[in-house]
Amino acid sequence: MAMTQREETAIRYYVTGMDCTSCAAKIEKAAHNIAGVEDVKVSVASQVMTLHVDDPAEKLPLVESAVTELGYQLDRLPTDAARGEGPGDDDNRMRDLSHVTPAYKRALWIVVLLNVGYGLAEMAGSFLAGSQALQADSLDFLGDGLISFLGLIAVGWGLAARAKAALLQGLFLGVLGIGVLLSTLYRVFVEHQPEATLMGGFAVVALVVNVLAAVVLIPHRKGDANVRAVWLFSRNDAIGNLAVVGAALLVAWSGTPWPDLIVAFIVAGLFLQSAWSIVNDARQDLVAADRP
Repeated sequence: MAMTQREETAIRYYVTGMDCTSCAAKIEKAAHNIAGVEDVKVSVASQVMTLHVDDPAEKLPLVESAVTELGYQLDRLPTDAARGEGPGDDDNRMRDLSHVTPAYKRALWIVVLLNVGYGLAEMAGSFLAGSQALQADSLDFLGDGLISFLGLIAVGWGLAARAKAALLQGLFLGVLGIGVLLSTLYRVFVEHQPEATLMGGFAVVALVVNVLAAVVLIPHRKGDANVRAVWLFSRNDAIGNLAVVGAALLVAWSGTPWPDLIVAFIVAGLFLQSAWSIVNDARQDLVAADRP
């Protein structure tokens, strides 16, 4: 299949700093808000932003400024036409990321260990406390950790390899999410009131871990290295943690498991939506990589 003129003029950036689908959504919104920017797509799977603009010389600096102000790093990838390549020939492009320093890699490893480590701890805590909401919240940690891990090990990979790894990751996370939903549905019929104090304690620690993960990455991001940047980075995760804390308080107040179950359904549903976004992005990236 021959490339269209529009595909040849697509502008692509490698994005550093994303750890979830909400990050991609924030970047897309920031770029869309600039007049003259069209068809913005940010793939969590490949961590590449693709867009078209009516006046690159004027609009691209605005796009770059808007994204870096959110705290993400952008690296412009050469166009296929400029390099005489097809869309799939991006192996060398992905290796030319000089900002990926040893210090940044160490920071990513810390984030991976924080997220995956506490995700496993929170999963164990969910069984100890009998809390479905904690179980669902643990998926968010595992998902963020695996996305950061992929970003860490796949910096030099081509688009196809990154997409295949992300596809497997998305399917794995989807299976976990479905398992939590089925487990929560089972609890609807076999009621079991969670231990509210233990449940709330794990959720509070989860909030602290999310903030720590943000703080570790802030020195390696462009933009505001202050409290606002920390909040932007961990806002969605913090909302999930606070929802679990609220559910624990309502369980203790009402003496019923329903607050725990309702929050579990909501958090697991949002997680499945994120897993589907990863799978969908990966499939689109595989198509782009196979295009001659």
